Amino acid sequence: MADSDDAPRVGELTPPERTLMGPGPSDVNPRVLRAMSTPLVGHLDPSFVEIMDEVQELLRYTFRTDNEWTIPVSGTGSASMETAIGNLVEPGDTMLVPTNGYFGGRMASMARRAGGEVVEVDAPWGEPLDPADVEAALAEHEPDVFGFVHAETSTGVRQPDVPALTEAAHDHGALVIADTVTSLGGVELRVDEWDIDVAYSGPQKCLSCPPGASPLTLSDEAMEKVLSREEDPRSWYLDLSLLEGYWGDERAYHHTAPITNVYAIREALRLVAEEGIEERWDRHERMAGALKAGVEAMGLEMNAPDEYWLPSLNAVRVPEGVDDGEVCAELLERYDLEIAGGLGDLSGEIFRIGCMGHSARPENVLFVVTALGDVLESMGADVDAEAGVAAARRHLR
Repeated sequence: MADSDDAPRVGELTPPERTLMGPGPSDVNPRVLRAMSTPLVGHLDPSFVEIMDEVQELLRYTFRTDNEWTIPVSGTGSASMETAIGNLVEPGDTMLVPTNGYFGGRMASMARRAGGEVVEVDAPWGEPLDPADVEAALAEHEPDVFGFVHAETSTGVRQPDVPALTEAAHDHGALVIADTVTSLGGVELRVDEWDIDVAYSGPQKCLSCPPGASPLTLSDEAMEKVLSREEDPRSWYLDLSLLEGYWGDERAYHHTAPITNVYAIREALRLVAEEGIEERWDRHERMAGALKAGVEAMGLEMNAPDEYWLPSLNAVRVPEGVDDGEVCAELLERYDLEIAGGLGDLSGEIFRIGCMGHSARPENVLFVVTALGDVLESMGADVDAEAGVAAARRHLR
């Protein structure tokens, strides 16, 4: 048995103070941090049941939906993603997924693990899905489920004309799952109006909330498919037919909810409601517009054309002769500023600069444009840092 003198000597927790302008997490609003420091109650306490009701109401507002089945899944955004796919896709079902980014690939992986057959609708990385290609793939494969990524974190691309995709899917009898991880609370998203059956998200992006309780919403039609399954989902923890007992009218024990994370998302969603969802969409577009103006005036190029530019995640082409990893490391070392490089097919080709939630503020935009320009100039890149800062300032004015 180890002697007490052998006990690990670990000091007080003192993480560095970073400015988070990468693909997530984003800076957390101080009000959310304060909410997380409040005392715990039990996960079946009547007061916590009231909090659960409030979170569901706030999530419906943020998703722009009346769906009864709107909950925070206990886990990170990937847990919400797996809840959606693992419950809706039954063994033997076919799921149509996109190829235009990293998270379409994750959809495919989860569908296969759920026992589904995966078919693909092709689009290059960095481009949205073409509704005509989606229609053709639906007609060819007649899938049970169609998944798409509304805001592709790996490429900085926003999927335009979502109603055209959902209409085509429904015409072919497919239910639609939307990945809204980098759009919920940051760019226009209307679940009911756009006829999306299931949408999942993460709290750490445009909601500026620590990960741990992740938004999910399902239509009555989607929940009907879940509840009429012949075979139980492969995950007990994420089984919506069991979670129904906890988040539905019964409020019966299923698991111990992450109470502090539910406090956090409640406060984050309260901030959304106070600002107003459409005003919040507008703020993200204004702040990211200033960031975009700054990097372009500096001499850099955006990866996505304006018609499908994603304000919450700005993909900026890495200038010639520069290593993206070295730039990211230098920003962290010199400025305590986090941005990220590319994933998958775009690894080494883009910077990914978030402009999300509490991070989407004028001072942060000017900071990231100034710091990025300084680091790139110091590495010999052909950029004009001063022109970038001036352009960002003009846009903010």
